[in-house]
Amino acid sequence: MTQDLLYGLIDGLVKFATDLLIPFMGWAFLVAVVFRLLVFYTIRRELWFAREFHKRIDNFIDDDDQGKGEMSFYATVKRLLEKTYYELFELRTILKRRKPDYIMAMSDRIFLIQQGSARLVHDTLRQIKHLRSEGNSPKIHEISKTVFERNPAFNKVFGVIPAVTVNDILNIMPGMFIIGGIFGTFLGIMKALPTLSTMDLTDVEGTKLIMDQFLLKISFSMSTSIVGIVLSVSMRFVNTLLSPEKTFIRTVDHFENSLDRLWNMSDNNTVPSDDQRFDEHKDSIEALAEESVKRELSRMNNKTKEKRQVSKAS
Repeated sequence: MTQDLLYGLIDGLVKFATDLLIPFMGWAFLVAVVFRLLVFYTIRRELWFAREFHKRIDNFIDDDDQGKGEMSFYATVKRLLEKTYYELFELRTILKRRKPDYIMAMSDRIFLIQQGSARLVHDTLRQIKHLRSEGNSPKIHEISKTVFERNPAFNKVFGVIPAVTVNDILNIMPGMFIIGGIFGTFLGIMKALPTLSTMDLTDVEGTKLIMDQFLLKISFSMSTSIVGIVLSVSMRFVNTLLSPEKTFIRTVDHFENSLDRLWNMSDNNTVPSDDQRFDEHKDSIEALAEESVKRELSRMNNKTKEKRQVSKAS
């Protein structure tokens, strides 16, 4: 009974390899490429936010007015992170007002871009809030790596499927295609070999016909190995071109460099007494308008102080 079950299993595998293995590997390749694109795009959103944050730090450093007065690391990072967040979604807020039934953008709904960006801001502020400005430099790299690794929106495809698990599976797919091709070849040979037992050496024509069929089956079984090699090479190329690991390293490096530059420029890490919690649901245009007013009032106060100092000196 066990032997019959084993033979039935082998027959099923042979039939699968003969009829369905190549289409199965083809569909597996297409699904793998789609998931690779989804994982890459999800991780790419983190790099997008880190680059935009880096641009605003460059603008902040180039601003002539930023060097006046003591600079708090936490307050500066908070202001620039909020500015980055609000400006990135400002256009979306403007377009939203033209559609009364608007809920969220399609990319936001699928990839949770805005929610992930908001979580990055929250986690970063939570990590840097209690850093001490005295003594050794803080572990900015560990902070940057942590806030991205623990982000639930960007670390899951569609907010459900763990990106790390999917990426690990996709990394072994080239080897699986090779194994699948070799497996199909051996099963094809196994299916072809029994036909040789029906040969009658006295019947030359019959023997030639059986050998022709045998060689045809062998050549067809070899095609699974060829397909497996082609799919393996193609998958390796896709994995290299759309590498989420390299993108993640670039993201962490961008974010670390941004925080490190601000830390070196800062005089302290004082948390303002009137510090307000970051509100990701706040209207982007309203938030940017408030920031613009505060910045203009600060400039006016600085100019007034300078005039008073000049008048006193004269």
